[in-house]
Order: sequence, then structure tokens, then C-alpha cells
Amino acid sequence: MITAAAQRAQRVRITFKAFATLGEYLPDEVDGARRSGNQIAIEVEEGTPVQAVIDRFRLPPGQVHLVLVNGAYVPPAQRAGRALRDGDALAVWPPIAGG
Repeated sequence: MITAAAQRAQRVRITFKAFATLGEYLPDEVDGARRSGNQIAIEVEEGTPVQAVIDRFRLPPGQVHLVLVNGAYVPPAQRAGRALRDGDALAVWPPIAGG
């Protein structure tokens, strides 16, 4: 017999970091976790794709430029399929001009 707890998806903890102007989209608190600067620790279902977290925080698609998971670049075409695991750090930057 499968218990109700076993039927629920396993939750994992990740760190979500939003840099520069994208930091404005982070709330002060999510599910009891408090924001610390430009980052917040959140729980998601194991296997949640990168894009789902970006969408959860309603980041403007045109402003999501550089996306890294644990320091590794995730190209736009892979964001909907790149699954997050416990302990992952997801970082997002807008386009940045410089010279």
C-alpha cells in the first residue's frame, strides 16, 4: 500500500538568486523563507524545471538573459527541460551593457 506521503512529490530546497534589476521581483518572504539580499531559499518539487522557477517569480522573459545552475550556463532552449535537484543554486541575470 502506498501512503499519502509517498504519493506526494518529494520537495527539494534550492537557492534562487536574481541579480541587478531582476532582484526587484523577489518577494521579502516565500513560504516562510526570508529573502537575504538578492537571494532566497525556496522549496520546489524534485525535478522542477529551471523555467518553472523563473515563471514563478514572473521575471520578464526579455530580461532573463544569463541563467546558471551551480555556475553552469543553461541555454534558453534547455531551461524548460533542465530539472532542479536538492541544493542547486539557480542564478539569473538581465542583459548588462558595459564598455
